[in-house]
Amino acid sequence: MGFLRRAWWRLVQFGFRLLYNEMAWSYDVVSWLASLGAWQAWQRTALPHVQGQRVLEIAHGPGHMLLALRAEGYEVTGLDLSPAMGRIARRRLAAAGVTAGLVRGRVQALPFAGGKFDTALSTFPTAFIADVETMRAVHRVLRPGGRFLIVPEGHLTDGGRVRRFINWLYVITGQRSGEFAVDEAENWPAEDARWQRFRQEMAATGFALEVVHVQLPGSGATVVVATRD
Repeated sequence: MGFLRRAWWRLVQFGFRLLYNEMAWSYDVVSWLASLGAWQAWQRTALPHVQGQRVLEIAHGPGHMLLALRAEGYEVTGLDLSPAMGRIARRRLAAAGVTAGLVRGRVQALPFAGGKFDTALSTFPTAFIADVETMRAVHRVLRPGGRFLIVPEGHLTDGGRVRRFINWLYVITGQRSGEFAVDEAENWPAEDARWQRFRQEMAATGFALEVVHVQLPGSGATVVVATRD
C-alpha cells in the first residue's frame, strides 16, 4: 500500500508538472472543467484587496489576472518559473494590446529590490507558497504595510453529483483533504491542517493575516490577506 501511495503521488506531481509546462496550452480548459467555469471569477476575488499601484503576480500562469490587474489600472509585474506559461501570457497580453513586465524566476529568489511592490498576489499556487523561503522573499520585496494576497481555493456550492465528483478529484490529487468546510471560530478553511501551519509560519515571518470568504453565484472562494509588518 505504501508503494502504491508513493507511486500515485509521483504520478500526480508529474501530471501537474506537465500541466504547467509541456501541456500548458491545456491549462485554461482544465481550469474551466475543474471549476465549472468559475476559475477566473475565483481569481478575481483578490482584486478588491489590492492596495497601492505596484503589483507583483507570482506564478502568473496564462495571464488572465495580469489582464484583470492592468484593466484596473495597476502597474503589474508577473513572475513564473514556466517558460511555456511565460509565452502564453505574452501572447495573451500582446493580443489585448496590454503591456506588463514578465520575468522568469523562482519565487524563493525574487529578482527584485527590497520594498519594490505595494501588493504581491498568487492565485491557486502549488506547494511553493508554503515554503518559508517564499514567505521571506515576498516579505523582502513588499514595502512596509504592503499586502500579500493568496487565493488558495475555490469551491462549488451548486452542482450536485458533478460538484461531489469535482471535489473528489481535488481530494485524490492532494489539493483538498475532504468536503470543503469553514471553521467559523477560526475563520479558516477547517479541512486542511497544512493551512493552519501556513498561518503560523506567515506570522513568524512578519505577516498579519486575515482570511476572507467570498460567496459567488454557485460557488465561493477564500482570499488570504497578509499584511507585512
